[in-house]
Amino acid sequence: MGALVSNVTATSAQPIPRVALTWLLVAQAVVILPHLEHLPVWIVGLWLGCAFWRIQVFRMRANYPNALARLALVVVAGLGVWFSRGSLIGLEAGVVLMIAAFVIKLVELRTRRDGWVLILLGFFAVTTSYLFQDDLMAAAFSLLPVVALLAAAIGLQQSGFAHRPLSTLRLAGGLLLQALPLMLLLFVLFPRMGPLWSLPLPGDKAFTGLTDSMMPGDMVQLTQSPALAFRVSFDGVAPPPSELYWRAMTLERFDGERWTMVSRRGEALPQWRRQGEPLQYQIVMEPTGRSWLFGLDVANSDQGNVELTSDFHLERRTSVHQSLLYGVTSWPRALLEPDDGRRAQGLNLGLPAAGNERARAWAQQLRQQYPRAPDLVMAVLRHFREEPFRYTLRPPATGSQRIDGFLFDTRAGFCEHYAGATAFILRAAGIPARVVAGYQGGELNAAGNYLLVHQFDAHAWVEYWQAGAGWTRVDPTAAVSPERIEEGLEQAMSGEGSFLQGDLFSPLRYRNIPLVNQLRLAWDNINYGWQRWVLGYQADQQGDLLRRWFGSLDIRWVAVVLVGGGALLLALLALVLFKPWRRSTDLQLQSFQRFERMLAPLGVHRQPGEGARDFCRRASKVLPAHAQAIRSYLEAFEAQRYGGAATAPAELRAHLARLRRELPWRLWSARRNGT
Repeated sequence: MGALVSNVTATSAQPIPRVALTWLLVAQAVVILPHLEHLPVWIVGLWLGCAFWRIQVFRMRANYPNALARLALVVVAGLGVWFSRGSLIGLEAGVVLMIAAFVIKLVELRTRRDGWVLILLGFFAVTTSYLFQDDLMAAAFSLLPVVALLAAAIGLQQSGFAHRPLSTLRLAGGLLLQALPLMLLLFVLFPRMGPLWSLPLPGDKAFTGLTDSMMPGDMVQLTQSPALAFRVSFDGVAPPPSELYWRAMTLERFDGERWTMVSRRGEALPQWRRQGEPLQYQIVMEPTGRSWLFGLDVANSDQGNVELTSDFHLERRTSVHQSLLYGVTSWPRALLEPDDGRRAQGLNLGLPAAGNERARAWAQQLRQQYPRAPDLVMAVLRHFREEPFRYTLRPPATGSQRIDGFLFDTRAGFCEHYAGATAFILRAAGIPARVVAGYQGGELNAAGNYLLVHQFDAHAWVEYWQAGAGWTRVDPTAAVSPERIEEGLEQAMSGEGSFLQGDLFSPLRYRNIPLVNQLRLAWDNINYGWQRWVLGYQADQQGDLLRRWFGSLDIRWVAVVLVGGGALLLALLALVLFKPWRRSTDLQLQSFQRFERMLAPLGVHRQPGEGARDFCRRASKVLPAHAQAIRSYLEAFEAQRYGGAATAPAELRAHLARLRRELPWRLWSARRNGT
């Protein structure tokens, strides 16, 4: 019995096969690769060192790390996370710790149990990559580490693939393809819950986009970014570009330099009056780290956690940390607070007590000349249009008195210069006014019939209030550079040559080359489909789909379809894998195959070309306590197979049952668990 236990223990402690180690190293490389953008650099050095160490161990040129060395690696990794992330707690720090554990585990990889632990850690590391990237390219790339991890799992079995890495890879790919039908069924029918990657990322994660305040120069920097802000699909014909003013936030407080938002949480819903026909559309917005959404005035969203605030911007209860799909209905001709002006006059007339005196004096002159607000506004726009004002992405410095410096000295600026100066003049003239920040226009992708709105489409305009008409939009940029509103920033800046001047490799700079532009739009159309139909497939979309399929949504029917469909797919998969119609009806051969499988967990494997008698002799030497049972089975098998004995198959089953009873279950369990 002691010899048998020793044999089992030795078998379970066999070193990791070469093919399994190879695929584990490949898997670690492709698992870590998509994390490089947010991982500290020292992780790469740690992995290279651990990989080199483990290869040297395999080549018997180095020893496994002792307890002190393992402790040192753990301490170094912990200190690295602490100094690079400032904490050991939190989502991003946790991901770095998990990747570090995934790397360090490699150097103590001894048995197949260690291999399985490393493989499971690898699968979890693949899922964490979606915390940072969830686009189609990232999803497609994630299949590479999955296949590599499956290949490593196959290599651990020490099967006939042990010396054929490419065959192992083909089998792993086949297993992944066989799992696709069940995966699709679960994706469509399984109740949708908040995905792991919807968890908020750390507050210092950089997002490209608007902030909750604005001062001259902020949007100039933003317009040098070709990053996507959102995509829009209209239910019908899209409005012309000159009417596409995408409100993100309303800036109502001015401190002399910066316009900022005022919190609207808890206030009553805004008063507005519907006019004209509504527009219906869907928006897929990129992560912003902010809670506001984009929409045309006046916007109502079908999302349960989104509301229209009292300053008419859409606000979400939680910040947007992943791509978000939401539907909107807008009434562009609606009147915004046409009757009650108390709040407008109280908040949107405020100015600092002093500063920009020349602008204040000019505002008083305009007020005397034009008592009616619309006439005064037209006078300001006419001034911008007729005087030598210039629209530029390279505005000169205006000095400490920003409004005066822009209006009377430099006369050159971007949209925030014109919007801020106009709102200041209107307030100084006694007219409630505020700045609205968002995006204007959009690029049509004819392949998918939707609009792309980029960060360089960021824009600022003005709203002023008058009794009976409510808040009225006015865009002073249109008076200076009408091509910016009608055709976009690129056309407006064509003479200056400043469009995306810092991003030479952006394909948006080369939209005038038909082939480049067609390839860019085609790829974007594919990504848009991924976002709408995969990332956007959440509980509401799932409910609509199931109601179209099954009528009234009954959870019992969904459960029946889910379980029944899964069982059917598994049954079909089993038929394809096991091919019962091809199975041999040779009962004697089936019996001997069961005999082989019974001895395999104890480390006795039949060699290729080895005869039944030679195999049984070798098994008797390895398992001397059970030699008699093995010989009895061999004699019965040979008598039936070669001697033409008339014994029934039940006799072979009886010999197998006797042998199974003699083999201690503890040894089976120990061998199965690899201990």
